[in-house]
Amino acid sequence: MALLKKFKYILLLLALLALGLYIFVGKAILDPNTKADEETYIEIPTDASFDDVVKILESKQILHSSATFRRVAAMMKYNKAKVPAGRYKIKSGLSNKSLITKLRSGDQDPTKVVVNNIRLISDLAGKASRYFEADSMSFLTYITDTNTHTPLGFNRDNFMSMFIPNTYEMFWTTTPEKFVGRMKKEYDGFWNSERENKIKALGLDRTQAYIIASIVEKESNFDPERPAIAGVYLNRFLSGEKLQADPTVVFSTGDFNIQRVLFSHLETDSPYNTYKYAGLPPGPICMPSTASLEAVVNAERHKYMFFCAKADNSGKHAFAVTFEEHQRNASAFSAWMNLQGIK
Repeated sequence: MALLKKFKYILLLLALLALGLYIFVGKAILDPNTKADEETYIEIPTDASFDDVVKILESKQILHSSATFRRVAAMMKYNKAKVPAGRYKIKSGLSNKSLITKLRSGDQDPTKVVVNNIRLISDLAGKASRYFEADSMSFLTYITDTNTHTPLGFNRDNFMSMFIPNTYEMFWTTTPEKFVGRMKKEYDGFWNSERENKIKALGLDRTQAYIIASIVEKESNFDPERPAIAGVYLNRFLSGEKLQADPTVVFSTGDFNIQRVLFSHLETDSPYNTYKYAGLPPGPICMPSTASLEAVVNAERHKYMFFCAKADNSGKHAFAVTFEEHQRNASAFSAWMNLQGIK
């Protein structure tokens, strides 16, 4: 009888130990172990180790318990597997199991990549690299390489015209090659049959339309006026007249702080100087907004050959058909600039 009681006692003790172990392990696996705000992200580099991941989580003070995270990682063999690189959004209240499942699967969260307001291709490389693991030099090397441009139908001067401004969702691990590939798809999507037919009717191809849009972009911040400005440049281009666009002169000097284009600037010897050379510049002078691109696609049909900023600080322009009328507008604006002390 005593032996039976002793046996029952041992069984009870083992059961309690098993229950305790189950609870202990279950809590480690299933209890919430992350503390994070709504915008907490971690970035796990390529070739990072499991210990690197723990250090990243600890540096962001995300884990309540690193010990339980390590314990469950060992049970799920995450500490032995190759760690997928990526940018991951970490929510508060995740269990170790849920967190490890996410990280182990490589289920990245996309980042919003803003592509706009770019003047030079080097600026594009610097801006793009802010969103991705690859550094700016990797991007610059790739997007300035002739071997990148030629298969896509571009050259070093006009490669910028492949980039359509917008906000895109991409993964942090996107390489320069994949970034450019995505931009080519967006470019082809933007130039749908409707837009393509419209610019063909104007006598333009995609690159020419983009170059004109880049000039329109730098001429005016007033969207409603941009189709009229695009119409002026189309009239001049198609009639064989020099564009005589001040923004191209500024671009050709390389001094982007110029507020007033002077006669000395007009002598700058550059294929981008449309006062000196007829036709379009060899490439865009910036990445135009979609408003400027649409302004060219839907350019106004009119007879204006000139325009000049109005002498009222409105940011609007006075349009003219004849050179004499334009001279009067230009003289009024020049006088206004003198009064403002703009040299």
